[in-house]
Amino acid sequence: MKRTVELRNHPRELHHFRVRLAIGAVFVLLLFLLLFSRFFYLQVSQRDHYHTLAEANRISIAPIVPNRGLIFDRNGEVLAHNYSAYTLEIVPSKVTNLEALINELSTVIEIAARDRKRFKKLMDESKRFESLPIRTRLSDVEVARFAAHRYRFPGVEIKARLFRQYPKGEIASHVVGYIGRINDKDLEQLEANENLANYRGSLYMGKIGIEQSYEKELHGITGFEEMETDAAGRVIRVISRTPPISGNNLTLSIDIKLQEVAEKAFGDRRGALVAIDPATGDVLAFVSKPGFDPNLFVDGIDSENWDLLNNSIDRPLNNRALRGLYPPGSTFKPFMALAGLELKKRTPQQGISDPGYFSLPGSTHRFRDWKAGGHGYVDLHKSLVVSCDTYYYGLANDLGIDNIFNFTGQFGLGKKTGIDIEGEASGLLPSQEWKMKRYKQKWYAGDTISVGIGQGYNLTTPLQLAFATAILASKGAAFRPHLVKQVHNSRNGEVREIVTQPLYTLNLNPVNLTHVQNALIAVTRPGGTAALAGADAAYTFAGKTGTSQVVGMKQGEKYVESKVQERHRDHALFVAYAPTENPRIALAVLVENGGHGGATAAPVARLVMDYHLLGKLPAEAAAKAIPEDEEGAHD
Repeated sequence: MKRTVELRNHPRELHHFRVRLAIGAVFVLLLFLLLFSRFFYLQVSQRDHYHTLAEANRISIAPIVPNRGLIFDRNGEVLAHNYSAYTLEIVPSKVTNLEALINELSTVIEIAARDRKRFKKLMDESKRFESLPIRTRLSDVEVARFAAHRYRFPGVEIKARLFRQYPKGEIASHVVGYIGRINDKDLEQLEANENLANYRGSLYMGKIGIEQSYEKELHGITGFEEMETDAAGRVIRVISRTPPISGNNLTLSIDIKLQEVAEKAFGDRRGALVAIDPATGDVLAFVSKPGFDPNLFVDGIDSENWDLLNNSIDRPLNNRALRGLYPPGSTFKPFMALAGLELKKRTPQQGISDPGYFSLPGSTHRFRDWKAGGHGYVDLHKSLVVSCDTYYYGLANDLGIDNIFNFTGQFGLGKKTGIDIEGEASGLLPSQEWKMKRYKQKWYAGDTISVGIGQGYNLTTPLQLAFATAILASKGAAFRPHLVKQVHNSRNGEVREIVTQPLYTLNLNPVNLTHVQNALIAVTRPGGTAALAGADAAYTFAGKTGTSQVVGMKQGEKYVESKVQERHRDHALFVAYAPTENPRIALAVLVENGGHGGATAAPVARLVMDYHLLGKLPAEAAAKAIPEDEEGAHD
């Protein structure tokens, strides 16, 4: 069988080879084009993006804390300011053995036991990556000594920080307040208000008083620096800087010299005083005694001082003027007298024969007058001059609790005044509805009788009492009390004045107001319960003394001050305004356990009015400010 042999076709094979070679070359070329495109995209199109990522490895952004706004009194005296000082700080997350580091550090810079305690407390309240101060206010010598040994202490550095200072110390401490370290509760509040970013780098914020209530104005706006750092985190250069904006400065309505006069007038007594300009609502003095030194809180108060303040029987941290609740006593009577005239339950000439007590019809219970045997014949004028309880027992019974509640409530009693610091108590002006809601009991006629002389369920703060007196002085115009008078904008220098329009004006009969005012003027003259305080006054002022019980008395039991424990004695009160023809100051004074208002509270008011109206404080008047043991007229 014959086999056919196929010969190879070299030209065709060569053609196929060349085709495959061309396809492979095109494929390789496409791969190179694709690779080139990727390189172009990364190196050219995305250059800025990847350059930023690379730079971020050695660029850090640090916040710049703004200067906190300053606080001044109405005459430009500084009440709170800032100063710069060096602090020695540790970042716990960068330290392996913290205790050993602190021990070694103490061989270079003195670190006291209280510094260690405060640092431990800060660690408990902070995150480990935060820089925490272990020593503040370093001297230049200490700074230089640490700089020479810095290489030995990784995670430790010296920083320049701003510190708050209160040059007046205890004076007006409850008004100005203080700043303290930001805690977890503060952080939650800042986050809720979407303001957390503005506090990056900030360690402190306002805690009470003006520092707290005007935190937004005082804090300012945080800036930042973009810095290049080396591998160890040290700054090489500053790339860019956005400066912070300082907080706004505040001018208060407080006259700090008047405040100082008022606080010194109390001596060692506990109590409160609020003085208001009736024509504007400016708070001229705002006293709560005893006070405290706000400088103790700036670096974080140590446990020893905290225990002294927090556990003191005198409660220096309690703002008595703002939150202290006391029966108004006989200082309530001018509003009762005006209610009787306005609601036509009494006339100025209408009087009673006072036997020294009052009894409800069909009852044998006697509501006693402070003066055994009574005051004889008493009309409206005399009822205020001698502070006759019996007159107001009967008036309260005739008015009824609803009329008392509705009328006296117009003077701001039993409700917050709306003053521009936080924490104000609302007080209590009782009503039938309140008693049913609070005690699930109906209102009894006997309840009304006690309210008529400012006792019973009646409770007020010294601030509310001053506000009510200011409304009376301004013939019905109610200006909201305020402590901040001006806000100075740090950006543009503009000054914003606090608006002083009245909240409302009561429609009171001028004739009735004149009857009440004339009686209050007579209170400060011979025969009146504040005659001692009104003696030789160079101006005419109207006032009313008051005494409020601290402990109850049994029926028929006589109150003898010398036999009662000091802290169980009656509180002394006094309200006043002056000069009566054009009032420039209205005030309320309370002296805790001070006894008679005319003997203890009224002299304090006289010193304050003398300074405010006459511009001077007689030395002999200061010596008589609060006599320790002096018998005087009740209320």
